Amino acid sequence: MPARTSGLFSWLNRWRADELQGRLVAIYVAGEAGAPMEWLAEARCLPGLGIDGDRYASGKGHWRKTDGCEVTLVRREDIERADRRSVSGFLDGQHRRNLVVEGIAMAAYRRRRVRIGEVLLEFHRLRPPCAYLDRLLQPGAARALGKAAGIGLRVIEGGAIRVGDPVSVLAEDG
Repeated sequence: MPARTSGLFSWLNRWRADELQGRLVAIYVAGEAGAPMEWLAEARCLPGLGIDGDRYASGKGHWRKTDGCEVTLVRREDIERADRRSVSGFLDGQHRRNLVVEGIAMAAYRRRRVRIGEVLLEFHRLRPPCAYLDRLLQPGAARALGKAAGIGLRVIEGGAIRVGDPVSVLAEDG
């Protein structure tokens, strides 16, 4: 558990080094807005664009022009919680996020840089699930996933990422 500086503003918490280490569980891309997500064992991230072959990197993502989304991330733990709430299907990429990670609290990513494989990313903004999930899966799917289930990241240094790569949230000074 992090050293608490604030219960209300959890993103201000100080995290132990072991709480900032996780693993990349899955990679998903979709060629254009609304297309089914495709699972990849590895992918190439492009600085300032996103994941090669994904709708956001090619400019075909629904929100690309308005909020500059490059890469989206969700935690495996949040997907499993949604599944316990009787909304299934998220594990097959229907969560509409690019990266599924495990082992790191979502609040730890806020305002930080993240290293996954060869790639350096930085926190861009919160990406709460939208009503599109309710239309895609079933009513209540977005709520089951949770309003804190997702963030957007920017690619700072490109390279390859692979399922199983370590995920490291970097300390503020490094």
